[in-house]
Amino acid sequence: MWKTSTGKGVTVAVVDTGVDPSNPDLQGRIVQGEDLATDEAGDETTDRNGHGTGMAGLIAGTGAYGGGQGSFGLAPGTKIMPIRLPDVTKSANKWDSEAKFEDSVATAIHYAADHGARVVNISQAISGEPGDFPKITKAVDFALKKGVLIFAGTGNDGDKDNSLGFPAATPGVVGVGAIGKNLHRAAWSTHGAQVDMAAPGEDMLHACGGKTGLCKTDGTSDATAIASASAALIWSKHPNWTNNQVLRVMLNTIGGPTDGAKRNDGIGYGIVRPRIALKTPGNPGAADKYPLPDYPVAAPKSPSVAPSKGTNADKSAAAAAASNGDDSNTPLWTGIGVGAAVVITAGVALGVARSRKNRTAQQPPAYPQASPAPGLGQPRYQPYGPPQNHPVSHDPNSPYSSPKEPGPTTRG
Repeated sequence: MWKTSTGKGVTVAVVDTGVDPSNPDLQGRIVQGEDLATDEAGDETTDRNGHGTGMAGLIAGTGAYGGGQGSFGLAPGTKIMPIRLPDVTKSANKWDSEAKFEDSVATAIHYAADHGARVVNISQAISGEPGDFPKITKAVDFALKKGVLIFAGTGNDGDKDNSLGFPAATPGVVGVGAIGKNLHRAAWSTHGAQVDMAAPGEDMLHACGGKTGLCKTDGTSDATAIASASAALIWSKHPNWTNNQVLRVMLNTIGGPTDGAKRNDGIGYGIVRPRIALKTPGNPGAADKYPLPDYPVAAPKSPSVAPSKGTNADKSAAAAAASNGDDSNTPLWTGIGVGAAVVITAGVALGVARSRKNRTAQQPPAYPQASPAPGLGQPRYQPYGPPQNHPVSHDPNSPYSSPKEPGPTTRG
């Protein structure tokens, strides 16, 4: 793929915990961004827990660490625009955390669209219901009209309460779920009508801080970064395409559900395949028509909307991109590890038919006029950022884990 495109000329905004520009694998990749965590020390180049740097590494890592022994991103020619969000988990109550998250994400999307980013990567989420975050909805509309693509992770509680995460469930945002190396939806990957596509999200090695410069994580955060990088590769090769055309080509060439369904709630329309998109993109279609059915938002025809095909969680889990020994749908798999990015692809592109994502516009709930006293209620914010990363060592005598046995993973 890199003989065709490395993502050069495309800027990806990483809306996250900050990005460390001193990381050897990201030196020279970082452009000016924005700090929205103004009550914290540092700025957008100060990463509070390594998560944003990891996502930037999955997108644009150059492998420069240790004299060329570092980690590559999928699109190492891209530039990264860091936009640091505030840590809303420290808010006094859920109303405050939701308001702060909404304001900061909306501002971040506006900033990215106004300052030259073509792709916005949001590996962050907050749970809610349709209509809860109107400022984000308006910001997404603004960005799409400015020609930007927005990717967001659907969340990592698919094996728990499977709550609806925003901004991934916002109309016009490409919601990204995660698959494992077995090509199934990862058990923890949040599933539902908000999932538009999927990408690798298990056992992801990427640039980070620490002695080894490498960390290993799991999460739809990681999958989102791979989807964003895939868009950057396509846009770099076809700089005159619009956001709608880049996304349509991603859908043209996606590895769809193997049971023949148009989409399912585990992987959406399928798994990203940038190699195929670069080689045989198909018809990019209309420049001014968004290719997914949830945007622009249409008024519901009735108070209730019939569920789309495949909404049963058990069914979607069983059907989510399992090849069952048939590699005709094998997607991109990225082993972003020591010295190289391993990209394994095969097979033919499947056509994509569009169906409704079953999102309906609703009025936000009527919150009480007065917020609860500080400390009452828990914020619904579910950060993907790992509380700690697990370094991977090049030195077999190091106290850290080796690349073959990196220890427990952290869901990102």
